[in-house]
Amino acid sequence: MSHRENFENRDIALIDILDTVLDKGVAIKGDIIISIADIDLVYLDLRVLISAVETLVQADEKTANLLSSKQFDHEKEELEYANERS
Repeated sequence: MSHRENFENRDIALIDILDTVLDKGVAIKGDIIISIADIDLVYLDLRVLISAVETLVQADEKTANLLSSKQFDHEKEELEYANERS
């Protein structure tokens, strides 16, 4: 049985997912560009961090840097550079 089949056949309660998200934390980043006729009209830079306060307080400096806006901007620049090269 594959690793994926193990998870597909397992019942997971919503409370288990919420517990894991609050314990570990989740960072979500997205960009939305609304354009008409190839003219960009609206650009939205979305950043969401979901975590328990205790988890954030206990985060060490390395973890805090990984979730920082500067890190997200750096990753975005790297992706834009990679897209330009391809």
